[in-house]
Amino acid sequence: MAIKVGINGFGRIGRNVLRSAVLNFGDDIEIVAINDLLEPDYLAYMLKYDSVHGRFKADVSVQGNDLLVNGKKIRLPQERDPANLKGDEVGADVVLAATGLATVADAQRALIGSIRPSLAMPVIT
Repeated sequence: MAIKVGINGFGRIGRNVLRSAVLNFGDDIEIVAINDLLEPDYLAYMLKYDSVHGRFKADVSVQGNDLLVNGKKIRLPQERDPANLKGDEVGADVVLAATGLATVADAQRALIGSIRPSLAMPVIT
């Protein structure tokens, strides 16, 4: 059974987490949501073409407000305030805070409104 991961922030770290999940972990890790304020087409472009790692060897496209990577749908909520995100709606087991802005306390507050924080759903900053 795959670990379902949500990513808050899709800069260098967020993109590399997704790349690694797809290229190295196959069906063991599933990215279910990426929260970033940029437009979906730009997120897809930045994922496909990296100035350091080169072209991403996966099929990347946009369908409405979702990113498709190798046919798997990833939701793109575009929520400015992470406290408004509802991790339970996308089924994330783990949320990766990759914006560089949020603190551990911010991440914990965001979880309190939507789901109960526990060892079963850590927040990684």
